[in-house]
Amino acid sequence: MADLSAIVKAYDIRGVVGDQLDAPTVRDIGAAMASLVRSDGASAVVVGHDMRSSSPELVAAFADGVTGQGLDVVSIGLASTDMLYFASGTLGLPGAMFTASHNPAKYNGIKLCRAGAVPIGQDTGLTEIREAVEAGVPAGPGGGTVTERDLLIGYAEYLRGLVDLPAGRRLRVVVDAGNGMGGYTVPPVLGQLPVDVVPMYFELDGTFPNHEANPLDPANLVDLQKRVVEEGADIGLAFDGDADRCFVVDELGGPVSPSAITALVAVRELAKAPGSAVIHNLITSQAVPEIVTEHGGRPVRTRVGHSFIKQTMAETGAVFGGEHSAHYYFREFWNADSGMLAALHVLAALAEQEGPISELMSGYERYAASGEVNSTVADQAGRIAAIKQRYGSRDGVELDELDGLTVRLPDGSWFNLRASNTEPLLRLNVEAADAEAVAVLRDEVLAVIRA
Repeated sequence: MADLSAIVKAYDIRGVVGDQLDAPTVRDIGAAMASLVRSDGASAVVVGHDMRSSSPELVAAFADGVTGQGLDVVSIGLASTDMLYFASGTLGLPGAMFTASHNPAKYNGIKLCRAGAVPIGQDTGLTEIREAVEAGVPAGPGGGTVTERDLLIGYAEYLRGLVDLPAGRRLRVVVDAGNGMGGYTVPPVLGQLPVDVVPMYFELDGTFPNHEANPLDPANLVDLQKRVVEEGADIGLAFDGDADRCFVVDELGGPVSPSAITALVAVRELAKAPGSAVIHNLITSQAVPEIVTEHGGRPVRTRVGHSFIKQTMAETGAVFGGEHSAHYYFREFWNADSGMLAALHVLAALAEQEGPISELMSGYERYAASGEVNSTVADQAGRIAAIKQRYGSRDGVELDELDGLTVRLPDGSWFNLRASNTEPLLRLNVEAADAEAVAVLRDEVLAVIRA
């Protein structure tokens, strides 16, 4: 009996190719996926993949599994994850995106959704798929076919239709694609807009020869920060491997907090849909719910992870949602996340004013933050329990276990400690009034975690 416990995560499938994830396993996952969505009335599944060398073989195996169950496959070939969501939304089909996002080259994975980009996560179908594969998927009737569709231009036109970029100010934009799918999608999206793109690492290469395609790690932003200053550019953009996340660097080479981007885009979306809900995960800055409230919106706090955000988006009718990890979700994009659409909003906001991006973003940065600090520990649950014991008995301290452990201190500072959904790590995020207070609290917590 197969055991998928190591690769089925909270909201996707991810593992080391050839060891944890191989063609026979993926074929069975395709068959199980087909059985699941057939009960929804689906007759086909749309499939896309990133630039990893293992992706084509795995896609072919998945397609065999789907067609063996009698469903058709629509292959869109190379795609960013948000392009797959676009395909699922416009074609009205369930979808599968083959990517391991920012993980190293030896990994691959699958993000699954129902028609209209509705997520398939642990509580919404992924557990059933895992159980079906582990039990053995019965042979299907066969007869499904595979057809190819090119949706790149349609995807680019759709995104440009959602954001009006004024022509009065031409922007110089450095884009670091990290050898990921941004190198494929940025040219058609930005190519017809009043921007001059300075490309970095646009060559598709799943070995990531320049740096990991994970802009959340400050080390992977260094090249972009330097280039922005050298070019005298207005702004820098960095995409992760599957280009569903976008990070921003200002004209001085300074990184802009994803929480600040969340607040900026929320204000723009609330201007179009006054009074709407805006989703933010529990690690975003306290500035986000404050700013949303100040602009007449209704902030809604949720767990980390795209399937949780999307579900809450649907339940609340939220116009927008943002995460600390630079995932941004839009009601007008089937409640799905799109780094490219967020980038267009930032470019439009910058083009609408005369000043630099650092000046624009200063109004959305209210507190200091540690960023994500990772620790590899043998007993994750035990370390979280030790932190709970350490802080839980203090006067005025509030504990929250919505996702991991959030500790709020009487002075307004707070931190969250949670186990990664995709890696064997404990992730710490700290926010306080200033950098000195952040450092003190961060070091105090790390001393317990790493004891």
